[in-house]
Amino acid sequence: MAENGKLPLLLLNGPNLNTLGLRQPDVYGDTTLAEVVRDCEKLAAELGFGLRAAQTNHEGEMIDWLHEARGHVGGIIINPGAWTHTSVALADALVIPEVPIVEVHISNIHRREPFRHHSYVSPLAEGVIAGFGVRGYEYAVRFLADVLAGSADG
Repeated sequence: MAENGKLPLLLLNGPNLNTLGLRQPDVYGDTTLAEVVRDCEKLAAELGFGLRAAQTNHEGEMIDWLHEARGHVGGIIINPGAWTHTSVALADALVIPEVPIVEVHISNIHRREPFRHHSYVSPLAEGVIAGFGVRGYEYAVRFLADVLAGSADG
């Protein structure tokens, strides 16, 4: 818990997001995941929150992190990558921490292949941010900070 009594935000990124800045820059841009995390940590601190960040290409590891988050984080920002469209197990794990969730996608998944249009995460999320590039992470931090402060627009 932070000195101010607020639990930190948890920023999780799924498969292949470790290659941000390299993989398909025409779709995902040239900003690296390390830069995204740095910027989110800075913004969260400005808003009075700590931020923990992690990325994995292993679904079980992501699920373990979600189990461990219960009681230790105030909210979750997640870019599940391809697991968005495939993982019931991830969706089941996302309810365990019992905190607000914001789903983030760098690209607009609804303008891409049809299989990307369905999300197992969206029904669990307070909000979904898609198509704004890596700025979506900043929007998610701001929104979640507002939700946790009790001032988000309904």
